[in-house]
Amino acid sequence: MQALLFDFDGVIVHTEPEYDRFFETLVRDMRLPVEHFAERLKGKRLAEALETEFPQFSPEQKGRIIEATRRFELSMNLPLVSGVLDFIRKSKARGCKVGLVTSSIEPKMEVALAKLGLAEGVFDTEVMAGRIERGKPDPMCYLLAADDLGVPPGDCIVFEDSLAGVQAGLAAGMTVVGVATTLPYKRLAALTPYVIQDFQDVQLPHGLLGG
Repeated sequence: MQALLFDFDGVIVHTEPEYDRFFETLVRDMRLPVEHFAERLKGKRLAEALETEFPQFSPEQKGRIIEATRRFELSMNLPLVSGVLDFIRKSKARGCKVGLVTSSIEPKMEVALAKLGLAEGVFDTEVMAGRIERGKPDPMCYLLAADDLGVPPGDCIVFEDSLAGVQAGLAAGMTVVGVATTLPYKRLAALTPYVIQDFQDVQLPHGLLGG
């Protein structure tokens, strides 16, 4: 395997509980009559997900949700998934190319990567919402990253925590490792044979990196 491609939320940072609490409060404050709101957004571009998952919302409601979420993202906590930075550093030292592939928008990621010390010299490519015409589960984002790196999709490993993200990686023809920070381990294992809890002392199976 020549390249490792990392989603951000739920893979590098364990932010999904932060989003869950935020969206729970937002739904209550806006009196939105919906269920499983946060779950239906996971891994997807926000504006696109609001259109497809909640067509009953008015343009004003969608605008308020997007605006509130953008404000929240600029100051949210960013707890790292255990072992992820060390795993990235060791992978780069072994000659692997490393890419960041996220549905998040550029302003959020600029702040987040700077806070984490990941803004420069870490990722060999970065694919964010502004470059993606079709969000996850469409494979476009991962195919863009592979093309950036000059690596065949079949030689890429994707690390994903969400259903939409796993589906996107598989549709791109890549090996997908599920990170069980957001979905239960068993649910991920039904999609891919490779599942980890975090990156602490991770050893991937023989034939993959670290095997």
